Amino acid sequence: MAQKASPTIECSCGCEHEHIHEHEHGHGHDHAHEHEHEHDHEHAHAHEHGIDISCGCGHEHEHEHGEAEGGGGVIIIGAALLAAALLLEYTARLNFLTWGLLAAAYLLLGWRVLLTAGRNLLHGEVFDENFLMSIATLGAFAIGEYTEAVGVMLFYRIGEYFEDRAVEKSRGQIMQAVDMRPETVNKLAGGEVQVIDAAAAQIGDILLVRPGDRIPLDGVVTAGESRLDTSPITGEPVPVAVSVGSSVTSGCVNTSGQLEIRVEKALSESMVTRILNSVENAAANKPQIDKFITRFARIYTPLVVLAAALVAILPPLLLQASWAYWIKTALTFLVISCPCALVLSVPLAYFAGIGAASKRGILFKGGLAMEALAKVRAVVMDKTGTLTQGNFAVQSVQTHGDMSEDELLALAAGCEASSTHPIAASITAAAAARGLAVTRPERLEELAGMGIKAATAAGEVLCGNRKLLESMGVSLAGYQAAAGGAEVLLAVDGRFAGQIVISDTLKPGAADAVQRLKAKKIVTAMLTGDAEGSARQIAEMTGIDEVHARLLPQDKLARLEDIRARHGSVMFVGDGINDAPVLAGADVGAAMGSGADAAIEAADVVFMTSDMAAVPQAMDIAAETCRIAGQNVCFALLVKAIIMVLGVIGYANMWLAVFADTGVAMLCLLNSIRILYRK
Repeated sequence: MAQKASPTIECSCGCEHEHIHEHEHGHGHDHAHEHEHEHDHEHAHAHEHGIDISCGCGHEHEHEHGEAEGGGGVIIIGAALLAAALLLEYTARLNFLTWGLLAAAYLLLGWRVLLTAGRNLLHGEVFDENFLMSIATLGAFAIGEYTEAVGVMLFYRIGEYFEDRAVEKSRGQIMQAVDMRPETVNKLAGGEVQVIDAAAAQIGDILLVRPGDRIPLDGVVTAGESRLDTSPITGEPVPVAVSVGSSVTSGCVNTSGQLEIRVEKALSESMVTRILNSVENAAANKPQIDKFITRFARIYTPLVVLAAALVAILPPLLLQASWAYWIKTALTFLVISCPCALVLSVPLAYFAGIGAASKRGILFKGGLAMEALAKVRAVVMDKTGTLTQGNFAVQSVQTHGDMSEDELLALAAGCEASSTHPIAASITAAAAARGLAVTRPERLEELAGMGIKAATAAGEVLCGNRKLLESMGVSLAGYQAAAGGAEVLLAVDGRFAGQIVISDTLKPGAADAVQRLKAKKIVTAMLTGDAEGSARQIAEMTGIDEVHARLLPQDKLARLEDIRARHGSVMFVGDGINDAPVLAGADVGAAMGSGADAAIEAADVVFMTSDMAAVPQAMDIAAETCRIAGQNVCFALLVKAIIMVLGVIGYANMWLAVFADTGVAMLCLLNSIRILYRK
């Protein structure tokens, strides 16, 4: 995630530029944020594609597949038995047959609750939902409220059934949206197509991708031309043209021509697996609000049980009130007290938010990163590879004297033809693009730190920086320094001939992304090791508030701390690995997907599109997710508090208490998953 340019480095041509590092591919980077971001998650899923959502009340929300469907039959039979009992009670007084029907309905509907409560009691788990429901309904039986006891258990099972269906449906929607892993791939071997397991495909294998197929693994096109729908990965609806040599990302859809691709990454390292792992691991990195709710539930539930005991005992003793009424009120308290709506909906809200972001090519490594991003007040950006493309290009050719632009460019390209440096490559590429004939020098001498001295058919050529020409006594009358970018100056036979300006190109949409951040009242800053002029030029083009150039890694950390002290929580966005200090010091670290693997592993957020537009988009999703989680907490607590008060003053029964538990939980679940449908 670090700045690709460290201190300014000089090439053989003597011009100052940013050094482009080769990416180090390694996954053993051990990174620990000061803000307790944990990147080494434990995988503890109850089943494939499951969310491990458990509440402090002990209610099992991670049910086996098919349990909800099976529970539907039990509910129907239990409801029929209750209806028969009510009919008998209406036509005649309560008798043995009626009581037997109610008992049968209660056991059918509640045996699992009773069994779980007993098992948990043996393990010391007293204050869970099963215990509360068991005590409440058995207490209702004890005071003669038979139909209400069965009715409450029926209502509870109905609520639990729909709650399970809601969780399973939301999980399915999220996982379907992000699980693009192929089961098989078409491998080309000896001119024939072999269908093999995707996991068996190895780096270097040639795969056939027909029109309409999804790109199975990350790779490079070796034959064919087509257009790819990248929206499943990047969210960008415009098809992208690919041909031989183009890199392709797994998960994209081949819309037209047939392609042959060479596998560059195995299934376990491909984009589709990274996206899936990001979502599956979401529960391992819990946000602070989730941890708070878990702790809250462990304290809250026993306190409500104690309050229920006091409600059952004190009014009859002190006011000579009805024992049956106040015991029933206390039992209502017990049903209300379960905080399942809180502990279930909060993690699901973050899970849904992470799924929604993943559909747009934004990978959050857990709810903690999302929560931290929602609090960010300043975004600090790397320059090369983040705001810019990371590839140098000739911006202008300026001549001085009789030589034309093409002649000057061809002369420079001949001098730089033997160099592989990005600056040299940009000059030779520009000459090739113009179709210029390039002649190599007869003799060439590299002058360290200054440039090249060459003997050519046109005469003795100096190609390098200003220091080179001045040291050789060349007059620079008429020379004007470029506002930004690197310069290559040329002189022929001791006379200044002109200059070539090379600079990195700004990413499309970078300026718009910065403006969107500023519209959110977010402070923007650039930290770079590049030259002041080049950094200022990019800042002016994008509208960045603060620019800090020519910085060493330790200087960047100091600047970051200063920005945090002045503005608050800071996010750092980059794509290299040589800025570890500033990455560790940021409240949220973000990596471009095109950057170094080590940076991607260390980041809290990864922008697979490598587009700055993803930064404000990620902030929007994080803010909305946190807002939904907060809405769930406030709504659940408010409803429970109201029903508790209504219960004390005699306006709430157990039926309403069950709604305060399972009904509110379902509403919170539906509120959580709506983020999946945001545009």
